[in-house]
Amino acid sequence: MNRNTPLRIKSAIIKNRVVIPPMASETANESGYVTDKTLGHYEKLSAANAGLMMVEYSFIHRSGRSELNQLGINDDLQIPGLRALAQLIKQSGAVAGIQITHSGGKSERNFTGGILHSPSGVVVPVKDKTLETPDVMNEEDISNWKKWFLEAASRAEKAGFDLVELHAAHGYGLNQWLSPITNKTNYRLGFLLDIVSAIRSAHPELLISIRIPGQDFIEGGLTILDAKKIALSLEGAGVDIINVSSGIGGWRRPRERNGEGYLVQEASFIQKHVNIPVIGVGGIETGVYIDKLIGDKTISLAAVGRAILKNPREWREANL
Repeated sequence: MNRNTPLRIKSAIIKNRVVIPPMASETANESGYVTDKTLGHYEKLSAANAGLMMVEYSFIHRSGRSELNQLGINDDLQIPGLRALAQLIKQSGAVAGIQITHSGGKSERNFTGGILHSPSGVVVPVKDKTLETPDVMNEEDISNWKKWFLEAASRAEKAGFDLVELHAAHGYGLNQWLSPITNKTNYRLGFLLDIVSAIRSAHPELLISIRIPGQDFIEGGLTILDAKKIALSLEGAGVDIINVSSGIGGWRRPRERNGEGYLVQEASFIQKHVNIPVIGVGGIETGVYIDKLIGDKTISLAAVGRAILKNPREWREANL
């Protein structure tokens, strides 16, 4: 096996093992709608010829928005623009995915309509910045999140996406639910599993990916053994792909790790314990490195972000 070996998941055939991960483009309008600039951005990315192409993190409700020009999937009126985006991706031969998210306490009230949801009212730790103290979610808020994630997944399927990914890493809302740093209750993994079960029940053919932390990289946070438990539980709930990244401290390279694949060791550990494909991430750049990962069955799919973003066509010519 190598980077060009197809991978079949249910009825979807991923033509190669390269994934374009979700990367915020800030090209949506202030209501979260797809714009011509959004379509142009993804048309450019499609020149990389990746097997799976993920659309950037898209907020499921105004209270979960974290950027002014963030893409949204919180309103049925957004579906036509999202459909055009899904069609564009599929025309390149890629499986089309979209990541859905709620920022929870990792945002600012001016982006969210004055609300900052969180499981326990704990300030989310981020690098070089102190965020506001978030509000503790009540039972109605918890019920609403479950409803909003399900509705967002339904919009993704209606728009023609093959896959929906729930963002439970990088310190965003679902990561806040999973982490003992930000969630002091006993209802942690169960919250995510409830959401996954609702989506799987309503949309049996939709591929579901979950982006989880390999660990939180902060003392007292999720460990790699916690990540293993999360991954096994998600597999049991019907998830199709596990995408392993970083945790509550946000997206960043650990200081002691250098070179390509700086988060692959966590993904490799998870891949050894689950029977579903695992995506590895972290500064992956070259086809030669991807071949080694796939050939050794270290991971099943490799996400190439910045190297493709820099020049998608050149990357394809050099690596696929």
